[in-house]
Amino acid sequence: MSNKNKKTEKEQEKLTIYEYEQKYVKRENVRGAKLLIKLIAAAIGVFLFFCMFSITMRVFEINLYAGIGAAAVCALLYIFLFIVPLVKIVKTNHFVVNVNAKTARAAQKHNRQVRHELADRIIDLTAKVEGVGWYNSDEVGRLAIAVKTGDEKAITASLTGLYSGCVKKNARDMILKSSVKTGMYSAISQTNKVDAMLVVFLNLQLVKDLVFLYGFRPSDAKLVRIFGRVLQNSLIAYGLGGMKIGNSIVQTMGNAVKGIPLLGAAISTVVDSSVQGLTNGVLTAVIGYQTIKYLNMEYRLQEILDGIEIVESEEEFKETCENIERELKGGKKMPQAS
Repeated sequence: MSNKNKKTEKEQEKLTIYEYEQKYVKRENVRGAKLLIKLIAAAIGVFLFFCMFSITMRVFEINLYAGIGAAAVCALLYIFLFIVPLVKIVKTNHFVVNVNAKTARAAQKHNRQVRHELADRIIDLTAKVEGVGWYNSDEVGRLAIAVKTGDEKAITASLTGLYSGCVKKNARDMILKSSVKTGMYSAISQTNKVDAMLVVFLNLQLVKDLVFLYGFRPSDAKLVRIFGRVLQNSLIAYGLGGMKIGNSIVQTMGNAVKGIPLLGAAISTVVDSSVQGLTNGVLTAVIGYQTIKYLNMEYRLQEILDGIEIVESEEEFKETCENIERELKGGKKMPQAS
């Protein structure tokens, strides 16, 4: 097939904004999602405070000074392992992909800016941080040339190459290490309150690390689901991980295990065997895979959105209005109703 025919086929396959909207856009309450993020984060914070307060009071009963030390340590942990990661995740930029004909052009502009920020960050991190090893140096070199020449297609191609290759591999490594760490700590502690604290800290740390690796975070609606899963995992670690909870609890995990059959099977086995450490480790893996699933999905969608055809642009509408005004000022009579 000739290049000309290939080009024609590609142009024919190009989506319009209405086709994109019908295929990919779901109704979302943006303000509601932002509010839910705050509410779930607050719920996690309150639950974490309860666990820390209970542990501190128990230490106080043993020794006053030890209790004061425990309170100080808990306060530092609360700030640096809960509040700081939470703020870093929420403050990171994200792609806008849930759009309509009215907001598509602004979303394209925003997403283009995010891509440039990602490219600059990856280039800067690779150049300044020795031995980081996250990003393929050859691909980063091509990305740097694309940024310097202002080639938007080359920037997108290089970022896509990075995200589908080395970033994906490193993300899986992060998930494995964090899951093993969670399982080991939980197996050692064998205390429900400590387990719950560990799950919150390590789950949030994993999400923060993945967001830092990718350079952008999931949208607000997806972040609600991730934070909701962190809260659910901590509650399981606190009260349900040490007993047989059966398939009913597994079913409540919902969309987190969809598309991850091996994890789904592992969770069923873990829950039925009542192994606390392994349960928490596998649940941490679910958080990680859910996060990269959303990140990869929204990266693909912004690529598709960038190439869509916006049928009616603001300029075309403005031109139509000017033509109407010109015709009316020209003194032409309006057609009479029959």
